[in-house]
Amino acid sequence: QVQLVESGGGLVQAGGSLRLSCAAFGRNFSNYVMGWFRQAPGKERELIASISRSGTATYYANSVKGRFTISRDNTKKMVYLEMNSLKPEDTAVYSCAADRDNPLPITTMARQYDDWGLGTQVTVSS
Repeated sequence: QVQLVESGGGLVQAGGSLRLSCAAFGRNFSNYVMGWFRQAPGKERELIASISRSGTATYYANSVKGRFTISRDNTKKMVYLEMNSLKPEDTAVYSCAADRDNPLPITTMARQYDDWGLGTQVTVSS
């Protein structure tokens, strides 16, 4: 297992930017596919971004494509989510997750992720 701790959430006005960080505490971080999820009140949790072990391959949900950027630093055991042009509909709890055992470069299914952080709240005002 790996423990994941998110930070960087907060209140931002529409059109603003925010960078979320996820610190991983465990072994073999570079072997984990990492993902960012979000869940708004009353809505299903959705995958918004995923990044391969090396960081060379990424996936984005259509709702955030072009606005959000996922990245990772395997030396620091960190994964980031840069969020730009934020919209009120981006308001949600954002969580990072690790897929420790998927041989594929990218994980797009929530059930494939093994470990989850507790999340950080992002609120975008209008």
